[in-house]
Amino acid sequence: MRLSRGVPFVTAALVAGVLSWPTPVVAKAVGERHCPRLERVRVPGAASQQSACLADLTTTGLAGTPYTDMADQAGLTARGTRTPAGVPGMQIDGYFPDSSRFNATHGLHHDAQFVIRLPDRWNGGLVVTGAPGTRRQYATDTAISDQVLALGYAYAATDKGNNGADFYRDGTRPGDAVAEWNTRTTELTRAARKAVAQRYGHAPRRTYMTGISNGGYLTRWQLENHPELYDGGVDWEGALWTADGPNLLTSLPTAVAHMLGGGRDEDLYAAGFARGSEFLWPYHEQAYWGVTQKIYRAEFDPAYDARCPGPSAGSTPERILAPCPSDAAYDYASRPAAVRHAVARVALTGRIGRPLITLHGDLDALLPKAADSDVYARMVDASGRGRLHRYFTITGGTHVDGLYDTYPDRLRPILPCYRSAFDALVSWVERGTRPPADRTVDRPANGDVLNSCALSSPVAPAAG
Repeated sequence: MRLSRGVPFVTAALVAGVLSWPTPVVAKAVGERHCPRLERVRVPGAASQQSACLADLTTTGLAGTPYTDMADQAGLTARGTRTPAGVPGMQIDGYFPDSSRFNATHGLHHDAQFVIRLPDRWNGGLVVTGAPGTRRQYATDTAISDQVLALGYAYAATDKGNNGADFYRDGTRPGDAVAEWNTRTTELTRAARKAVAQRYGHAPRRTYMTGISNGGYLTRWQLENHPELYDGGVDWEGALWTADGPNLLTSLPTAVAHMLGGGRDEDLYAAGFARGSEFLWPYHEQAYWGVTQKIYRAEFDPAYDARCPGPSAGSTPERILAPCPSDAAYDYASRPAAVRHAVARVALTGRIGRPLITLHGDLDALLPKAADSDVYARMVDASGRGRLHRYFTITGGTHVDGLYDTYPDRLRPILPCYRSAFDALVSWVERGTRPPADRTVDRPANGDVLNSCALSSPVAPAAG
């Protein structure tokens, strides 16, 4: 997709169509073990759930049905990415009690929606994630669900309890909406573990947390605050929130000033944006910088400019994506202490309690790694948890893999490196094989860049 044509990826995610609530379906049986206990598996705490027995839980089988939403996945993966198929099993769609109504999926207009997938052939594990950006529960079906289901894992994803460009309107205090993301992820993890036990007869032997962007932030937060629930995690370009900075509100105002003609390239470099990423800036001006700055500023600092985003982030794609001119002058450091207190409620510390692998593209033009994962890696080291962390910089990687389709000569998808990282995490946790040391993963000069990525040879288990 060229920048001058079509709907920007972020817009597609914000204005994705409404799906009807799935009617319970029993697919043609695939052997005697297909979907036993279908009606007996109940998700603890759910206000509503619908179960279906399906011949294929991957997007190959679900595309065009109410059991996934391809529009909400727009831009996250590159065309030509190979994905597995043919994983029969049970899918449970539902929601937990919640007062907000941003998620229109299935025509419910009800938040705290989730999806749980239970393959017939189970390997004893569970993978949990939360939606990236302002997307919803099916957003990472192609990027994450397909692969882990094919490996035999049960899978659970949450919409984080609020979503869309107006998510900041949820809650009563600044920071409430983002704080709910963490609560909903913990809630789903606990409930999914019990649902897994009902389906298979015992709790998962291993539970992994993972995610992209905001889902990566959730991974970091969960491993810091609830390590008892997980065995490890993979963080794909997670957002960084720290009370004193850096965070999105310290880097994005410089980007907004630049797009409004009030900043120099040098200012963006100083804010952490990488030299060499300039070709991506026009797209991010169109699709990301303005809307991201204004909605997070509205979430944590609503008093700054009550007129913007105003009663709504916007009723049209143009209004949603447009920046607020006042955000070009936003100075996080000079804002009242209450703003930092709001961010502190959701801030990261680096004190992870389980193994974590972080991936970040060196050309990320939304969450530049110099102001994000580089900082987080130092936080982990400073907390004395460096032995639990590995950090890989992906040369040519940017925030969404879909941009590879526009710039195949300059970018590389991160997804194949993510898959390698997940395999490395499993080997680390389950076999004691330590991943390679922190390193930069170079873009190969040839080969299948779309579907392969070697992090390098693993290190053998340490003696004793």
